[in-house]
Order: sequence, then structure tokens, then C-alpha cells
Amino acid sequence: MTTGFAAIPNASAYRLTNARSALCLIDGASLAADPDGLALVDLGIEDGRIVSILPAGTETPDAGPALDLDGGIVLPRLVDVHVHLDKGHIWPRRRNPDGTFMGALNNVMVDREANWSADDVRTRMEFGLRCAYAHGTAAVRTHIDSVGKQIGISWPVLAELRAKWAGRIALQASPLFGVQFVVDAEHMKAVTAAVKAHGDGLFGCVTYMIPEIEKALDIVFRNAIEHGFDLDFHVDETNDPEARTLELIAEAALRHRFAGKVLAGHTCSLALQTPEDEARIIGKVRDAGIAVVSLPMCNMYLQDRQAGRTPRWRGVTALHELKAAGVPVMIASDNTRDPFYAYGDLDLIEVLREGTRILQLDHSGADWANAVARTPAAIMGCEGQGVIAPDGAADLILTRARDWTEFFARPQSDRTVLVNGKPIDRTLPDHRELDHLMAVAAQ
Repeated sequence: MTTGFAAIPNASAYRLTNARSALCLIDGASLAADPDGLALVDLGIEDGRIVSILPAGTETPDAGPALDLDGGIVLPRLVDVHVHLDKGHIWPRRRNPDGTFMGALNNVMVDREANWSADDVRTRMEFGLRCAYAHGTAAVRTHIDSVGKQIGISWPVLAELRAKWAGRIALQASPLFGVQFVVDAEHMKAVTAAVKAHGDGLFGCVTYMIPEIEKALDIVFRNAIEHGFDLDFHVDETNDPEARTLELIAEAALRHRFAGKVLAGHTCSLALQTPEDEARIIGKVRDAGIAVVSLPMCNMYLQDRQAGRTPRWRGVTALHELKAAGVPVMIASDNTRDPFYAYGDLDLIEVLREGTRILQLDHSGADWANAVARTPAAIMGCEGQGVIAPDGAADLILTRARDWTEFFARPQSDRTVLVNGKPIDRTLPDHRELDHLMAVAAQ
């Protein structure tokens, strides 16, 4: 059993003293922050709840035993708003031959048709959840490939795992299929039925510039209004500046006066627009109330890849400009060990660290921790997650890092994760557990 560095007092009431936490993630306390946005705090915990948040050093007689964290950063458990549990960990049997987006797309399609039985999907999805939980993730939104026979296979598995993991990870799902299928009434009927039977009130698809794109978006929005769905799109995951479905989604949301939540993922080509076009599109996104999630590790892996040529672009969207305009922004894991991204482990501390480097989130404000915590929790409707608040669950990640440079310099492998005030076993599942599923020879 691995519980990390912290020796949590064996008591129903205890204190975590001399901790540092991002002020942007703390509610219900009057605290001063340092130039990095970190505040020194003492946290009182009782019966698995946070009962007090006080400036470090505040006298609290009879508050139980204390663990001095010596300035170590404490975060709430984090929220991963865009992943692909159903694709995860197929790399050993189905690689991406050239590292390109089309190489990923084509090889996932082949693997799905050949291998995605309920047992295969269930085993790989649960492996991913075990990784995420051990790393300190509280909530996950996964996309579920929803085409043909896979609709009837994967959605019941999703519902089964949601129930099994309740109380450990809040799991929700959104369907994933190409926008060209939207105009197929039977397909839309099948996916809508699956979402209503097994889903979480979320609908979505992958958008690109097909001739029927505006008609298709009208169908999606009307369907969402009819059934009370929120929407989650994969958008403009390309280096083609002519790809502007983000603007069309915003126009459709405004045209339909859509009152639900809308999340747009990727939006890579936004960063390649002229300044005038970028500003216009961002303004429409803001006015439509759309939130944006960037997937920095996966996008840097796939975008601008050409054999024998060094990439000139990091592949990510205009996240700073979106945030400055008032658009809710976040970052997430995306794919793990599949043809879309050969690496990853659903570790949001890794995502925040690499996102900070790829997107240059440092030197640009002290509230970027929101992007893996408070902001995705809000879009997912996960009340009480992604923040440290009085009377909230003592769901925390404790680290030895005393500032952001220490935090990002190392992977924080010795972190302690608390769920309801108690340390969890952080032992990660062994990849060898999946070997029996990888017996299919890679082609």
C-alpha cells in the first residue's frame, strides 16, 4: 500500500498546518497570498469534512493533533473534463504508424471494429479510472465512441462503471461521432436513446467543415433543447485556418438561444486565424456562453507533425486570449496510450505541469490552477469539487513542493491523496494487467 509522504493523524479530528494553497481555489476564508497566488493556511478536518480554513499559525485549542506540512502545496482533488477512457491503452496492439491525426483516426477505427467488446472496453476504462483515482482525480468526463454496434456495447458499460465508482470518482460521458452522421435520423435516434438510457444529459459530436455543417448544428441544438442535454463538441482539431466550426457553433448557440452548457474541445485552428478573425470568433464564443478546454499534451503530439520536419507550432488553441475575453477555459488529459497520444496516465498534476510549459501559463496570472479544478467542476456540475471550502469534503492532494517552481520541477510522485480526510492507496495498476487484451498482433 502506497499512501505518499504524509503521516495523517489517526483521529476523527485533526489539523493540517503550515500548508500552502492556491488562493483561487479557496472559498470562505480571508487570506493573503504571495506573488505566486499561494496562501499559507491551517486546515481543520473533522469526520472527513473541512471545518476551518485559517491563516497559518492561528491558535486553535482542542482542534486535535496536527501535521505540519512545512509549507507544502495542498490542492483539492482535481477534475478532468475531457478524456477518452474507451480508447485508452490500446497502443500495444494498435500503434499510430506515423504520429499524425489521420494515422490515429484510422487505426482507432480498425481497433474498435476488431476488438471493442464489452469486456475489452470495461477492462481498459476501469484501468484508466484506477490511474486517475490514484493520482488524485475527483471527477472525469469521458467521450464515448458512438457509431454502429459500439453504441450498444459501450454505453451500458459506462453506466455500470459510473455506479461502481460513485463515491470515488464522479464519472460522466458524452457521445463522440463525426458531424456527418448528424443528418442520419436513425443514427441520431440511436445515440439519443443511449444517452437517455445510460448517460448524463450530455450530447455532442466532432465538427469539421462539411457542406451540411450549419444544418447539422441546427439538428444538434434542436435535439439538445428537446431532451434537455448540455453539449460537448470536439472542434477544429487541425492546423487548417479555414476550419472555423467554432464560430458556427457559437452562432448556432446564439441563434437557438441555447440555455444549456456548451463545452468546445481542442479549437486548435483558432490560434492560426488572423488577429481580426480570432477576435471576432472569440467575441461570439463569449457571447454564446461557450467554455473551451485545451488538450495541450495530445495536441502538441499530433498537430503540425510532418516526417523529417521540425514542428513550427505547439498545436494549442488561443487560450490566453479566450481567458482574457472572459471565456471559461480549462485544460485536460485527453487520450492515454492510444494512437492519438502514445503516453499519459490521467494525472492532472502532469497535465497542469506540461500545460504550464506548452501554453506558457506562468507569468500570466496566478489563477491557472482553476483550469484543472474549479472551472471544469463548474462545467460538469460537480458541486463542491475543485475547491477547498468550509464544510466541503476533505478531498485533497498534499505535496512537499513549497512553491510552483518546486511543484513543476518534479512529478510529485510522493503526493498523498485524501478522500473524506483519509489517505487512499496510491498504488498504480500495472500495465501488465492489460497484456491479455493485447494478444491481438499489431498490424
